[in-house]
Amino acid sequence: MGLVGRMVLVRMRAALLVSVFSFSLVAPMWPAMAQDASQDTSVRRMAQAISPSGVIAAIRVEGNQRIESGTIVSYLVVQQGDSFDPERLDRSLKSLYATGLFADVVLRRDGSSLVVRVEENPIINQVAYEGNKKVTDDALKKVLSLKPRSVFTTALVQSDKQKILEEYSKKGRFGARVDAKVVKLDQNRVNLVFEIDEGSDTYIAKIAFVGNHVFSEGRLREVVSSREEAWWRFLSSTDSYDPDRLQYDRELLRRFYLRNGYADVDISIPTAELTSDRSAFFVSFTVREGERYAVGKVEVKSSLKNVDPAELREVVGIDENDWYDGSLVDTAVTKVSDRVRAQGYAFVDVKPVVTRDVAKKLINMQFVVGEGPRVYVERIDIAGNVRTQDKVVRREFRLAEGDAFNADLVRRSRQRIQDTGYFSNVSVTSAPGSTPDKAVINARVEEKSTGELTFGGGYSTDIGPLLNVGLRERNLVGSGISAGINGTLAAKQSQVDVNVSNPYFLDRNLVAAADVFLIRTNLQSLAAYEESRVGAAFSVGYELNEHLRQNWTYSIVQRDVYNVLSTASLYVQDEVGVSLLSQLGQTLTFDFRDSKIDPHSGYVFRLGTDFAGLGGDVRYLRTKVDAQYLIPLEHVLGDPDYILAFLSSAGYLATLGSNERIIDRFFLGGDSLRGFQTAGVGPHALVGGDSLGGRLLWTESQELRFPLPVSADLGLSGRVFADV
Repeated sequence: MGLVGRMVLVRMRAALLVSVFSFSLVAPMWPAMAQDASQDTSVRRMAQAISPSGVIAAIRVEGNQRIESGTIVSYLVVQQGDSFDPERLDRSLKSLYATGLFADVVLRRDGSSLVVRVEENPIINQVAYEGNKKVTDDALKKVLSLKPRSVFTTALVQSDKQKILEEYSKKGRFGARVDAKVVKLDQNRVNLVFEIDEGSDTYIAKIAFVGNHVFSEGRLREVVSSREEAWWRFLSSTDSYDPDRLQYDRELLRRFYLRNGYADVDISIPTAELTSDRSAFFVSFTVREGERYAVGKVEVKSSLKNVDPAELREVVGIDENDWYDGSLVDTAVTKVSDRVRAQGYAFVDVKPVVTRDVAKKLINMQFVVGEGPRVYVERIDIAGNVRTQDKVVRREFRLAEGDAFNADLVRRSRQRIQDTGYFSNVSVTSAPGSTPDKAVINARVEEKSTGELTFGGGYSTDIGPLLNVGLRERNLVGSGISAGINGTLAAKQSQVDVNVSNPYFLDRNLVAAADVFLIRTNLQSLAAYEESRVGAAFSVGYELNEHLRQNWTYSIVQRDVYNVLSTASLYVQDEVGVSLLSQLGQTLTFDFRDSKIDPHSGYVFRLGTDFAGLGGDVRYLRTKVDAQYLIPLEHVLGDPDYILAFLSSAGYLATLGSNERIIDRFFLGGDSLRGFQTAGVGPHALVGGDSLGGRLLWTESQELRFPLPVSADLGLSGRVFADV
């Protein structure tokens, strides 16, 4: 047989596709062969076996079903009219494999024609997941490359398996395993199934610290958010290993040392060692504490006209000879900036200059006040809010389009958006605008579930054993409106409550709320009667500034006193029957605490007044004042959870008619005076001992709040108190 008649094959097979087969984590052989064909001498010899003599008169493509022949030819290095060059044929073979479109490629010579025979990779009909509970199908679809109607390749399968394992690593499950199974269908299609064994959570067995001398390991473990594995943390994920959380813990440690004067502290990247059975991690932090610094000179310099540096020095809030606190520097910058803006300067720049006196272990601070660049907000872009309306996010911004750009207000806006409770993550950044004097603010949010279905049971010292069920949605149809229904069944009290609240009523700085309720209370053990209240309350509140708030409430309630015991006093027997209360009240709140949710310092003062007599059967004026002052003891005891609290309350009821009722009076005891039963303190009837309440109320309390030697995840703290 001559050279013309001889057909020599240059072939590279990937793998036979059977009905059902699985892939392991070991890399497949044929992609490596495709990539390294130039180094495979046997393949090179086969390519060289094609006689290089003659010219390619035609190129014929066989075996293709979906891909056009012209497309396949375009991938070849040789074209019609070229010679049968073995090296270029070899490169053409590699080029076709590199496309990822083919499972098998064969080049052969048929006379003066070059025949390219291909076997196309199948098309994925469906991708399914089995055994996944901790990671949803939707979450996996976002990270995987293989999707329906995409081309199936073994290399992509291995890549996607690794991506699935990475997703489980983020969930703290390093023992997860993934197998991929392929089901062959007709028309060169396949179904791909990822079978997932999630394994168990990978916990933190031990958290250790190296190089710490000033603070003990126990104290530093309280600072970081990660926790060691314990049986009572079954409702928390803080004891699961999370690399991102460890980086956050590193920052928490750094801030902790800076707050306590260690300005040179260095926290190395935390290390984590996985046990041999892949069930737990040993985490360690290396700390270089350095020297502790005190505050030296504190100065304020200003280049602005009519701005007195001495006045600004008073608002800095940092005293000389105190231990240096890095967090107070940012706070001082904000305070000084706010004071200068209040004097009419929209563009202000406050730069803190911190210098160390290593010999004296002092840090000198200078706040330089000058005019900042004139940059305006061009627009505010919001992304990531799939369900929540744009206006719900936009109304929390402390600045709007056209305002002077202010970095402090941007940070405050981010905190306000986070405080809504609608989002798991909030990012607010700025970018250059269309001109140098304009900036674009970009807000990106990640929504979280805001619906709650609660079932609960317990015991209250006031109302006895209880069962509770409730349904609440805090972001109704993405509008920011909160609505809920709650029911409580207890030994001494039962109630049903339906409420709705709009934090921005009429798109203004108004909080409007409505509440409809039914309450039945058994007071026979205290005052020999039972009482029911059915009614509604409507309230409107508004913020006068960041610290001052006022709320107005109108209530209409029908009260019924019944089931009076025969041994009841005459005072209680006179209460029997139905009365209608029509009441208008207001509450004025001055709140200067560092946090409304978990305060550690500052004070709050509330003044409340209620006027009954807008119709109804009763008339009175009731006034109540509450105050709270918190003193942090961190600088004394080294722990921010040690707090000294002073609380005081006073109230007075002035009747405006002769029809005074016991149920409108003040009652003291239980939660309001610990150590006494509910309504156990105050006037009582000489006959029967019924609690009658009082017109004048005054209480005072001192508390030392301290952490308990249990996990912070339990939400428990200790208190030593004295109530008067």
